[in-house]
Amino acid sequence: MITDHYEVLAFGAKIVRRRQWPPVTEVIITEPIEGARPEVAEPAQLGGTRHLSAAQFVHDQRDALALVASQDGRFTVFAWSSCENMVHAHRIDTLLM
Repeated sequence: MITDHYEVLAFGAKIVRRRQWPPVTEVIITEPIEGARPEVAEPAQLGGTRHLSAAQFVHDQRDALALVASQDGRFTVFAWSSCENMVHAHRIDTLLM
């Protein structure tokens, strides 16, 4: 976790749900690939604890971004979508190759 001034606050932290807020149950997933369509899925379908923690953090802190780099090569940016009223998972690993 880092601040908006890029100061490291924590490393390897598990982010828990905001008190009295519901758990995130769905995210919209997009990929920058021609012909790809947005897909609504459970956060657990994206990966493990880091993905779920990132999705929950953005769900609770709607002005925040969360970046998750996976061992399998996937890179996902989580952000709140006010248009969809849900967490948006932008899979951008294809842009990084």
